[in-house]
Amino acid sequence: MGETRLQKLLSECGVASRRKAEELIARGKVKVNGHVAAVGDKADVRRDIVTVGGKRIALPEKRRYLLLHKPRGFVTTMQDEQGRRCVAELVRDTGVRLFPVGRLDRESEGLLLMTNDGDFANAVIHPVSHLPKVYRVTIRPGITDEQLERFRSGMLLEGEARPTAPADITVLSREKAAGGEGERVVVQVVLYEGRNRQIRRMFEQLGLEVARLRRIAVGPVKLGMLPPGKWRELEPREVQALLQAARKGRAAGRERKETDAHDRHSARR
Repeated sequence: MGETRLQKLLSECGVASRRKAEELIARGKVKVNGHVAAVGDKADVRRDIVTVGGKRIALPEKRRYLLLHKPRGFVTTMQDEQGRRCVAELVRDTGVRLFPVGRLDRESEGLLLMTNDGDFANAVIHPVSHLPKVYRVTIRPGITDEQLERFRSGMLLEGEARPTAPADITVLSREKAAGGEGERVVVQVVLYEGRNRQIRRMFEQLGLEVARLRRIAVGPVKLGMLPPGKWRELEPREVQALLQAARKGRAAGRERKETDAHDRHSARR
């Protein structure tokens, strides 16, 4: 195997995604042969003693790919310093250490992928993959055509340097809210990027409240009828379909960049 950058090594050992692994290293949680590591350091897990939080890591014996129906009230992490319930509790019976692929905030629910395969996780969540994520969202007190168009076109959120990418949103149903004040509207949202609490922040900026948010699909994989709190193994064809969709997304992204660069060059001529 040879020496590997620590963030990649931690990912391959099923500790965390590469991004989360960098955070662990930066916080001084990772040691190599007893010395606190720095981001960019390398190690060979077969030769060196690599620990995270005092526990030695090793390469997983078998790659696992799970689909979990995350319920409300659970945070998307394997351990929480505030003592909140974690998704790790829901997959303890797998017998292996897994980490979440991406995240859902505490009050959101639905499809959450979990694995011990860092390369798979990186392929699925990397921004250049542009994997579509589908959500069923209940909002109130209603939504106008103008608000729908703002959501679709992209919005500059507070604290962000660039607007959100174009998104898809479709109204599925409208009904009068309890008490006859306003509406409760169910919409389907498709995102092609994954910023922190993005959907909630977008609706908040539009002056709307999110009453319920459930993710129902990631790429070609759907939540289906899996009950909250339960998990199932991904089928091999689903794993391959996710990786294939990620590869297509990266290829399409490169093509768009090349086209944009060509158009800018032509405009300057």
